[in-house]
Amino acid sequence: MDINKEKTVQKLISMPRELAKEISNYQYDNRLPSEAEAEAVRRLIKIGLEKKK
Repeated sequence: MDINKEKTVQKLISMPRELAKEISNYQYDNRLPSEAEAEAVRRLIKIGLEKKK
């Protein structure tokens, strides 16, 4: 997949192992492929932000 660098920002984050495990579980439960971990993180962030509204 090509990344549009004009519209995309990359962030490197650290997190507790338990949180990383929860993200992996979300990814598995939603049948996202193993290489789509970043997509799982994006979805969870979007869900959290929408819920906050």
